[in-house]
Amino acid sequence: MARQLDEQIAARYPVGQRLRVLDVGMGQGTQALRLARLGHQVTGLEQDATMIAAAREALCGEPEGIRERMRIIEGDGRDTGVHFLPGSFDVVLCHGVLMYVAEPDPLLAGLARMLAPGGLLSLLVRNADALAMRPGLSGDWAGALGAFDSDAYLPHSRTDSNGGTPTRLGLDVRADRLTTLTGTLAGIGAPLQAWYGVRVFTDTAADGAEIPGDVETLLSAEERAGRTDPYRQVAALLHLCGVRG
Repeated sequence: MARQLDEQIAARYPVGQRLRVLDVGMGQGTQALRLARLGHQVTGLEQDATMIAAAREALCGEPEGIRERMRIIEGDGRDTGVHFLPGSFDVVLCHGVLMYVAEPDPLLAGLARMLAPGGLLSLLVRNADALAMRPGLSGDWAGALGAFDSDAYLPHSRTDSNGGTPTRLGLDVRADRLTTLTGTLAGIGAPLQAWYGVRVFTDTAADGAEIPGDVETLLSAEERAGRTDPYRQVAALLHLCGVRG
C-alpha cells in the first residue's frame, strides 16, 4: 500500500516538495514516520492512548530533523475541524478507521475540508463485496453464506493499519462498498481517482505466520493483483484515492 500511496503523491506533486500530511487514526505511527523520513511535515491524529504511546516512543528514536517534522495530537478523527483550519493539508490519510465508524459520511466530509485544492485523500477500508472470501476459503460455509448479504464482520485480529503487531479487538466492525464510497467521494468534492486491492492472497494468513524467504516475490504478486481486475475486486481491503477539486 505504501507504494501505491507514493505513486499517487508522485503523480500530483513535484519531486522533493515538502507536503503537509495529516494521518487520521495513525495507530502506532508507522506510515506517518515513513512520510516524515521522506521529508514531509506530518501530523498524526489518534485517540487511543496505547497507540499514541507507541508512536511517541518510536518517534523518540528518530533523528532530530525527523522529530521536528512530526507532531502527534490526541483526538477523534471526526473532530478535525476543532484542531485544524480548512485546506491545511496536501495529503490526508485515513487508513483502517472507517470500519470502526458507524456513520462514515460526516467523517469523510470533514477530511475533505482539510484538503487544499488538488489535495489527495487516501482511504483504506474493509471490502464489503468480498466478505465471504475469508470464511469461504477456511471452510466456514455458513459464515460465507451469511457474509453475502452483510456489511459487518468480526475480525479475528486487527493489524495496525499502518503496520505493526496484530491486536485482538473482538469488535463487530463495518465494511464498505466501492460503489458507495465512489458516490460519497464525489459528493464531498474529492472524487475517486484511483483504487487498489490490498491483501488479495494473504488475508487468510495465520497470525504470527513466518515471513516467507521470497517475501519480495509475494509482495510483487500482491501488488500486481491489487491493480488487476478481477483480482482486486475480491481483495480483503480497498485502497481508494480521491482528489479535492
